[in-house]
Amino acid sequence: MRALALTLLIVTLPLAFSSVTLRAQSPTPIVVQAATPAPPTAPTPIPAARDLEANQAALRMLQQIKAANEDILKRQEATLQRLDEIQKAAEQLKIFSKRG
Repeated sequence: MRALALTLLIVTLPLAFSSVTLRAQSPTPIVVQAATPAPPTAPTPIPAARDLEANQAALRMLQQIKAANEDILKRQEATLQRLDEIQKAAEQLKIFSKRG
């Protein structure tokens, strides 16, 4: 009796799944409009520099900022070197403490 029920289950499950897939609807087609090229436009002219003094002042300020950044980078490099030396010293201290 149990074998008969198992056989019926094995036969009916594929039939049930196939009937569900047969009733499934196909997806609705999607219609996309064709892209139309944009009308050509004239390039916009670049405005001429009107205030030469303002540009020169901005350039001087940028140069000062660049110099300050270089100074900061040099100090950071020196700090990193000192930290590396401290780390190496700490590692040596660990090695010597394990020996003794």
